[in-house]
Amino acid sequence: MRLALTHLRTAILFFSPMVHDTIRDEVRDELKWLNSELGAVRDLDVAVSRVKALDMKRPRAAEVVRSWDEKRAESHRYLARMLNSVRYRWLIDQTAGWIENGPWSTKTGKQAAKQRASPIDSYSASRLEEWEDKLLKRSRKLRKMDTKKRHRLRLFNKKLTYSIDSLEDVFADDPFSEQKTALKHLIKAQKSLGQLNDGARGNELAGELEQKGVQTPVKFLKPEREKRLMKKASKAYRKLGKLRQRG
Repeated sequence: MRLALTHLRTAILFFSPMVHDTIRDEVRDELKWLNSELGAVRDLDVAVSRVKALDMKRPRAAEVVRSWDEKRAESHRYLARMLNSVRYRWLIDQTAGWIENGPWSTKTGKQAAKQRASPIDSYSASRLEEWEDKLLKRSRKLRKMDTKKRHRLRLFNKKLTYSIDSLEDVFADDPFSEQKTALKHLIKAQKSLGQLNDGARGNELAGELEQKGVQTPVKFLKPEREKRLMKKASKAYRKLGKLRQRG
């Protein structure tokens, strides 16, 4: 569900000039809310899997695992209520209706007509180059980024990755070969940034439980591992930059 939602949100952003209308921002904000709710549960699932890898012979290990399981069960119950809410049902109906026949699809005027008539391959090629340049510019400051900025870089990396993957059938093989190579570098960077984010979120969740008296005997993101992952992500971006220079 999260993957499909990310693909949809990415498509809306990628084709934003064509689909801009009075409803788009409302749909976009509600999709962001849904993604946030799903992401919170996903983060707990990942953290719990790490906690359950603990040596159960450690002191209080069983108690720690039980506390994390309870926290996850609580988040799952909340998510189930949310997916049965009026707000969620409205979101599904509103989004489906907007995609099928929203105001964007019937806009009049020269600009709207020009945008809709734009060949998808030429538009997409230009948009991908724009996003790649933007990502590479941001990535140069990776080592100086705090957790939040690094998280935003990861999200933009993911959007570019999903866009290239979704558009493969639009292009002929030869013009798209460079994007396929770029995709490999982006996936490597995405993997490292994702592990960094999971580690940071795990530490945050552990801090929340610690305030309730639950000491978690695991460090989700140790300094040496963080350094190793940062190095891998930086290397992937350097290779992507060299590819763009050759192009």
